Amino acid sequence: MLRRVLTKCKNLLKAMSEFSSESVASLQDDRGQKRETEESVSDVKKLKRWTGIHTGIAKDTTTGADKPYVRLGPKRKVALLMVYSGVGYRGMQFNKEFKSIEGDLVTALLKAGVIPHDHANVMQKMDFQRAARTDKGVSAAGQTCSLKMVVHVEDYLKKINDHLPPQIRVLGVKRTTKGFNSKKSCCGRTYTYMTPTFAFAPVEEIVEESYRVTGDIIDQVNSTLALYKGTHNFHNFTAGKKPDERSAKRYIIDFECGQPFVREGLEFVVITIKGQSFMLHQIRKMIGLTIAIVRGFASVESIEKAWGPDKVDVPIAPGLGLMLDKVHYDYYNQRYGGDGIHEPLEWTEFQDQIEKFKEDYIFPAIIKTEKEEKSMLDWLSLLPIHHFDLFDPTNPAKGGVRTAYAEVVKLRKEESKEQEDRSDPDEVKSETEEKIDTDAASEVEEN
Repeated sequence: MLRRVLTKCKNLLKAMSEFSSESVASLQDDRGQKRETEESVSDVKKLKRWTGIHTGIAKDTTTGADKPYVRLGPKRKVALLMVYSGVGYRGMQFNKEFKSIEGDLVTALLKAGVIPHDHANVMQKMDFQRAARTDKGVSAAGQTCSLKMVVHVEDYLKKINDHLPPQIRVLGVKRTTKGFNSKKSCCGRTYTYMTPTFAFAPVEEIVEESYRVTGDIIDQVNSTLALYKGTHNFHNFTAGKKPDERSAKRYIIDFECGQPFVREGLEFVVITIKGQSFMLHQIRKMIGLTIAIVRGFASVESIEKAWGPDKVDVPIAPGLGLMLDKVHYDYYNQRYGGDGIHEPLEWTEFQDQIEKFKEDYIFPAIIKTEKEEKSMLDWLSLLPIHHFDLFDPTNPAKGGVRTAYAEVVKLRKEESKEQEDRSDPDEVKSETEEKIDTDAASEVEEN
């Protein structure tokens, strides 16, 4: 028995000694490759877990061919602080047919890799919302947008701005609660309106760009603006609102005009208004009626009439000069700003950048456009066509802007005809001669 055991041990030792060193090396190589593969798989899993980025091959639903895909993975709810000059844009809200601020923003988010392709086409998928919908030509120095986006992309803020034009900037990004909505969570909005002071020149004075306002007129402007404070029915200061709708009532917290200053030969003032929320054209109509009152075209009682149930003729001031200055999240900040997880949405750390952007882009664009297009001067020339009173269908004089405008056009034609009659007959062609010349020119072009 003992002999058999010794024989088996001897044979086993012999077999082990015959095992070549090459086989041992091969076995070690196999184990090393297996270990490297396991480490590589582990790294991929960590990458997916840390960044949320998934890559692979998928079947194309239309062609059936294999194609690579990139899934960005989990997204987080954030708030973006935006500043922009609205000159040249149709407004903030996305519009397929016109150039918009949101259109450029979404394109930049897509190129920066923080939102997937399908979210760019359907913005509801990323839960996108803006605090205020600014109109055509309106700028913003404190717009806040909320959306879900990937925050694990390296230098995503720089990448977003790299794909934006210089007149649009995203200054900051902050994580918010899942239920945060930049519009619904906002408890107040502050706007400013920058206008030349000649807008307040008395009606008996000639409106010129060299006009300089007096302290008494600034006091009159502020006393008129103060009448708007409080809760009132602003159905006459917007479009499509009936006087009995609850949403027509708005609360104005503050409304005041600052001191004048001169830029490039023009004197300006900045009017600041703060309220809970504003309707379409509401601020521009409030300022338009204020200008009419200060100039002497309308009485202070026009404001009281406008709050009544009847339709009142209220002029709308130019959009140039209006700017969204700040949005307020007081209630959100009180509840979540100090919970140790979320930051308060105050944006005070970006105030220097905001002021610099105003001086570099917003104010120069307003001044340049006003000097070139003379939007306020042109608007003031049409101010007399308004009657600032109740609409009366039976009275042509109070039939609205169209009737008054037709009268102005008629008067201008009559004045033009009188000037032609007083001119040298040899230098003035008759309508028949002008028609003959026009027809002859048309024939030449056709031939």
